[in-house]
Parts: sequence; C-alpha cells; structure tokens
Amino acid sequence: MKISLDSQLILNPLTIRQDKKNYIVEDSQTGDFFEMPKICIDAIEMIESNISLREIELTLAQEYPNEKVDLVDFSEQLLELGLIREIDGEKIHTAKKNEQPRGFTWLAPSIAKLFFNKVTIRNLFPSIILINILLIIMNPELMPSYADIFIFDAMTFNILTYTGISLVLILIHEFGHILAIRAHGLPAQLSVGHRLFLVVFETDLSPAWKLEPKQRNVLYLGGIFFDQTVVFLALIGCIILPSGIVGGLLALIVLDIFIKSIYQCCFYMKTDLYYLCENMTGCYNLMENGKQYLSRWLPFVKADSTTQTFQDEGKFVRMYGVFYLVGVLLTLSLFVFYFIPQLVHMYAYTLPELMQPVGNPYFWDALIFVGQTLIMIGLLAYSWHKSRTSRTY
Repeated sequence: MKISLDSQLILNPLTIRQDKKNYIVEDSQTGDFFEMPKICIDAIEMIESNISLREIELTLAQEYPNEKVDLVDFSEQLLELGLIREIDGEKIHTAKKNEQPRGFTWLAPSIAKLFFNKVTIRNLFPSIILINILLIIMNPELMPSYADIFIFDAMTFNILTYTGISLVLILIHEFGHILAIRAHGLPAQLSVGHRLFLVVFETDLSPAWKLEPKQRNVLYLGGIFFDQTVVFLALIGCIILPSGIVGGLLALIVLDIFIKSIYQCCFYMKTDLYYLCENMTGCYNLMENGKQYLSRWLPFVKADSTTQTFQDEGKFVRMYGVFYLVGVLLTLSLFVFYFIPQLVHMYAYTLPELMQPVGNPYFWDALIFVGQTLIMIGLLAYSWHKSRTSRTY
C-alpha cells in the first residue's frame, strides 16, 4: 500500500517512555519495543492527533533544521514495524501475535523480593563478590585449575559429572534472572535451546523494557549474583574439606563458574555484562555499531552496514571496540590455560588404556571417551559444512 503526504494514518495503541537518551516505544498489541529519538516521538504524537503528514513534515522541518525530515519514509518504517493499524481507512492485517513471555507468574513477587531487594542488591551481593576475591587472594590454592575437572580415574565419569554440574549451575544462573524480574511483578520465560551440540538455557527478559534503566541493571546482574553466591558457598566448603570427592566436586563448581564468569567479559558475544553495559550507556546497538567501527581496521570482523550510531554514542562505540578485543584475548587465554591442557591430559591419560585387554574397565572407558570425541568432531564438521553451504546459496 502506497503512502503519500496526503495519507491518513491510525497507529496501534502505543506506550512511550523516556529512556537515557531516546525513547522506548511499546506496541501494546504485539509487546514489541523500539528505540526512537525525540523527532520520531514528536511525529508519532502529531499523527495520533490526526494532523496531516504534510503539515507534520513542515512543522518538524522547522523545529529540527539539522535533521532530514521525510514523513513518507518514516511512515513506511512504521508500517514495516507493524505499528500502523489503518491507512486512509483501510485496515492493515498482520499475523503477528503478542509473543511477550508470560511464564512464572505463579512465583509471587513477594518471594522474589526476599532475594532481590535494596539490602541484597546494594550490600549483600556486592559483599559476596568482594569476599570471593579476598578468599582466593588469601588462599591461592583455591584458584581454579584445569585439573579440577579430573575427580575420578574414569574419564567418562569426569565428563558426565562436569556436564551434570554445569547444567545445574546454568539453571541456578537463569533462576537468578527469573527472580530478579519477578521482583518487579513482570513475567519471564525460560527456554531450552542449543548451540551446536551444547544445551543452553535462556531467560527472556524483554518485559524489562517496562522498567527504568537503573531497575533493568539488576535483571542483567541477577544470574551473576546467584553464581557468586554459589561460588562463596563452594569456596567455604573447599576450605573446610580441601580433599576427597566432596572437595573435588566443590572445586569443580568453582572452576565451572570461573570459566563462565570469564565468558561474561567476552563482549564479542551478547553476555549479561554486555547487556548491562548497553543499558548503562543507553547504546542499544553497541555490538552492531562496534563491529562496524572495528571493521575499518580488522577485515575479519563482519559488520552490518545498516546500523546507525546515534549522536554522542561514538565514545562508547570506541570503548566497545577495546572490550571486544579484550574478550578475544580472554577466550584465547582460556584455551591456553584451561581447555588445551585439559584435552592434552585427557588424551595422554586415556589413549594408552586402549592397549589394555577388552575385559579391563579402563579399556571401555577409553573407548567411550574416543567415541565421544569422534561424535563431537563429526557434529562440528557438519555444522561448519552446513554454515558454508547456507552462505553459498
């Protein structure tokens, strides 16, 4: 449907809230949120007042002399976003439904506030993080080692134990996000997905856009706060029980959360800390704009040329570029100090066991471990092939 300056538009019911730099527009029908500058909000308010597009364009051109004002183009963008209900009396049909999360409403906000309130947020959780750092400084033996994963003699048991503990800790992390958002009476949704062959859990925090920026910070930190609480308990346990299977399991918990905490600092991925920085700076396309900035000097960084950097965001985009590179170095460090030594130890320990008699349990342990390795390599090769094939076509 063609839109002209003589067109009459009727928009969906919208809720507009001022954010740090721009405005957040919520479509009440779909539950979608959009960031828009002041000029767009002025245009929307005049459209809702039944002022003609031609008159709006003339008015905004006078109020914003340094901006390019094109109401036809802006209206087409609103149509593309699904924010227009009628054009010249003709209804716009859209199949898009409200996909906002509606889960965990059974969890009372009063219960969630026991974990996330002014005392815990401002005092308890920060104190726990500080104590964890001091405990490791004062007890260097508590520093996670790559060898902490090897609790049992059988490598299969080690892998199964690590996988099980890691999944439980991921659920605890996500439950921190859920409790943080339920403390504000908003719903959440926990979904199960996969990245390659790894199971991941993700909490949809999109209703957080209903909150003030400072309130959203806690939602992004909720999982990390729970992680650090678990680490605190595990470190105390390691001090009390420094050896044995229980001590080994506690050390494995510390290792797993330590590695995940390092990943949180890898800003080339959209981690919780990345979203926290986005929220604190008010730059909600920080990664996209940062990649566009880095692609000028680093050809291997793929950027989206359609992204736009708003005014006064340049310094944050440049800072993101630095954090992006730091995140890459942190990932390489994890491989050098943890993952590669673990793999070397695993194969050096298990491969000789293939020479044992078939009746030896360690022969079967080595055979299962090699089989797991071949399956992982096959899945990785399939993923790479599928990715390259999809880019070709």
